[in-house]
Amino acid sequence: MANTPVDLAQKLSSFSEHWAPKVVARLNDYEIKVVKLQGEFVWHRHDDTDELFLVLDGELTIQLRDGDVTLRPGQLYVVPRGVEHCPVAAGEVHAVLIEPAGVVNTGDAGGPLTAGYDDSLA
Repeated sequence: MANTPVDLAQKLSSFSEHWAPKVVARLNDYEIKVVKLQGEFVWHRHDDTDELFLVLDGELTIQLRDGDVTLRPGQLYVVPRGVEHCPVAAGEVHAVLIEPAGVVNTGDAGGPLTAGYDDSLA
């Protein structure tokens, strides 16, 4: 392991695709990922894990069946395991996700927005 910090802005500047999380670090059995979001994702849930969203830039709304949560830069929200949610970003959002290794971004929904595993930035 190198004795250098992870530069989130640099990592985010190295790709342009949306809804494709990239692993930038690992913490025990968890992965820290950066992601660019834009538009509406898919309604889904993760039955076995919570999901943390930390917004670095932009504004992200996480739709929940019982009300929306809106995040601005410097704010985070943890979607509890098993809770159906749908992230929406009117403009481009840069965010950090923290979740156990191997979590699929579309959870139980699957479909065309399912991202392949990418640890090329780690």
